[in-house]
Amino acid sequence: MHLTDTRLRVRSIFISDLHLGTRGSQAERLLGFLQGTECETLYLVGDIFDGWRMRKSWYWHDSFDAVLRHVLGMARRGVKVIYIPGNHDEALRGWLGLEMAGIRLQAEAIHEAADGRRYLVIHGDEFDGVIRYAKFLAHLGDWAYEWALVLNRLFNVARRWCGYPYWSLSQWLKLQVKGAVKAIDNFEHALAGEAKRRGLDGVICGHIHHAEQREVDGVQYMNSGDWVESCSALVEHRDGRFALIDWIATERMSPAGRAPAEALA
Repeated sequence: MHLTDTRLRVRSIFISDLHLGTRGSQAERLLGFLQGTECETLYLVGDIFDGWRMRKSWYWHDSFDAVLRHVLGMARRGVKVIYIPGNHDEALRGWLGLEMAGIRLQAEAIHEAADGRRYLVIHGDEFDGVIRYAKFLAHLGDWAYEWALVLNRLFNVARRWCGYPYWSLSQWLKLQVKGAVKAIDNFEHALAGEAKRRGLDGVICGHIHHAEQREVDGVQYMNSGDWVESCSALVEHRDGRFALIDWIATERMSPAGRAPAEALA
């Protein structure tokens, strides 16, 4: 069976928090996801590159180049690609409004779904109190998070040796911290409130590395997750329905890292 026979064909794809330039970025898995899907519009919802980490120490892997080549190829083939920079790739915010190699840089976007509903698409760091008012704490937290990811990599090396699949220890640890759970809830309500204030049907964001799709304060809150821990993406089907894709679960379904479209939907 050809690859095109099993691709997931959707209207839109939303991915965020790739953190290319870090050892924690799971770019090979992301490439597998992108190769297994087709879309009309691709939203890059921030923190695609990790400028904070790359300023401290340079790290670049061939898989990062492969992801970039694939995204550029999508743009050349006519896919509408919108890049909304986040706080880790904030240097690109100086180029908002420009289009480079078919990729348009925007501070935010209003996405109109196939069923007419309208959504604010934004990275979300603007609604994170630590980022806005205590950036030094954000950098401190980033340092601690990096060490959690190192532990996560070692943990999963041991799991592979024992024949077990990938499981995000770092994400589990984060959700055991009461303050972190409260911060996630505050973030979700802040973003949902902004969408409601603008008269929109919902919000699509990233930033906190926590994939979610639920109703908050009467509007749809959707977070595409990340490609460091959860390896998740948000897709819009052709009828306007949205769904979160758990790529780790998909890999378990297929030795090739791909599953039939009906399994992914």
